[in-house]
Amino acid sequence: MSYLIEPYELMEVMKDEEIRIVDCRFKLSNPSYGRELYNKEHISGAVYFHLEEDMSGTVGTHDGRHPLPNLVEFKQKLEEAGIGDNTRVVAYDGGEGAFASRFVWMLSYVGHKQVQILNGGYPAWKRAGGRVDGELPHYNKQTFEVVTDSTILATYAEVKEYVNRKPNEVTLLDSREERRYLGMEEPIDKVAGHIPGAINKRWMDGIKDGSFLSTEKQRERFAELSNAQSVIVYCGSGVTAAPNYIALKEAGFEQVKLYVGSFSDWISYEENEVAKHSGLY
Repeated sequence: MSYLIEPYELMEVMKDEEIRIVDCRFKLSNPSYGRELYNKEHISGAVYFHLEEDMSGTVGTHDGRHPLPNLVEFKQKLEEAGIGDNTRVVAYDGGEGAFASRFVWMLSYVGHKQVQILNGGYPAWKRAGGRVDGELPHYNKQTFEVVTDSTILATYAEVKEYVNRKPNEVTLLDSREERRYLGMEEPIDKVAGHIPGAINKRWMDGIKDGSFLSTEKQRERFAELSNAQSVIVYCGSGVTAAPNYIALKEAGFEQVKLYVGSFSDWISYEENEVAKHSGLY
């Protein structure tokens, strides 16, 4: 199953099977923005998952700005939203791709295989004439079994080991804007630069007009990477790296992991080196 589903495809499958739709709209500069949009209007039957309240845990000294939530609590929220082991799930955001990708990666991490992103997000759904309303749905509680998949999660210890001892066995892929990667500016974190050895592939380059590029175009983006090598994607806090995770998987890369803590976790350890490319501009 592809990680992406087009609006017309979703309309068709909704006729024949029960699908749980998850609204992930969010704005980092205004945490209440997405829920306000949802309460006003959303895809009919959709439930809402908030990036910081539902898809992230409590911020501490380490683990980054958007650490994983407590998985027992996440499981309960899924069950209360009517998502069980056999539920097909489709997530959408405002067309950015990042917030829906974070949710899809998280469901994949806890062992759920039937999960997709609505390509183009909410704007594409409305353009296609999909049903929307402002009703808040209620579903019967389901049973969801968490079976974590460690093959798609890169821990801090793993990243540290690759940087220090095995730099040729993995590709570290920084998903942020180039100026942040180069260390020329840093609007959020206290240190500028990137994890040593990382290459830069901006997450937004895999999306055009709110939709993910085709499989062929994604393969072109990652043409210099070897499918035989593991790829670890990261960003500032494990959110905007998620679209690159999806893009790599769609391009056929099998060994892809997300470093959830990302750069904000890396720099929380003062002994870690940070690379910069100065003088390039």
